[in-house]
Amino acid sequence: MSWIILIASGVFEAVWATALGKSDGLTKLWPSIVFFGALAVSMFGLAWAMKDIPTGTAYAVWVGVGASLTVIWAMITGDTDISWVRILLLMGLIGCIVGLKLVDGDAH
Repeated sequence: MSWIILIASGVFEAVWATALGKSDGLTKLWPSIVFFGALAVSMFGLAWAMKDIPTGTAYAVWVGVGASLTVIWAMITGDTDISWVRILLLMGLIGCIVGLKLVDGDAH
């Protein structure tokens, strides 16, 4: 269950990162509200998952999931160019996240 919560928290990290970018320095109301809400959910989930998953692994997976999804979303929405190099680098990042899960497979 901790891994599911950790991955979901990584998704919320991508949400708050995207909202922060859209908030114009926290001056736009709705993106700022989304930012603070997603930030709280993301941090709570990370803290929960860290009860069972080693800190280094949990934090790296959380950041990796959030960063990957943030870049993917930026490519989908046109905020970032799509390139094969970017896609290959994202695949490498995702591979590393899966690898961390595999090496800490006995953590609950």
